[in-house]
Amino acid sequence: MLPVTSLTAQDGKLCPIRNVLAKVTGKWQTLIVLALEDGALRFGELKRTIGDITQRVLTENLRSLERDGYLTRTVDPGPPVAVSYALTPLGRELLNASKHMVNFALESFPKVMAARDAYDS
Repeated sequence: MLPVTSLTAQDGKLCPIRNVLAKVTGKWQTLIVLALEDGALRFGELKRTIGDITQRVLTENLRSLERDGYLTRTVDPGPPVAVSYALTPLGRELLNASKHMVNFALESFPKVMAARDAYDS
């Protein structure tokens, strides 16, 4: 079994599994990384690509992913000022790992929906 048990709050903070997964497995983080697969996007393009994300939530998640080294933020002073985001090599590694989970989701969706229907009835 993987080492997922933490007996204290301090152990939890130092646990690589909890620490890294907490920052990269959320819906928004995954969608942002997937959206950047084909190259850098400006903020507005990224927001349009994802669709149902608010500006505040996108900003918070971009900052978090940048802080952890998964993407870079580039400012072109313009005019007009243009800010774009791109995956780093670490972000590319995350993208490749995420694709397995995304493919699982795509392939398993009908089974999950059937299980939910069976459970709910």
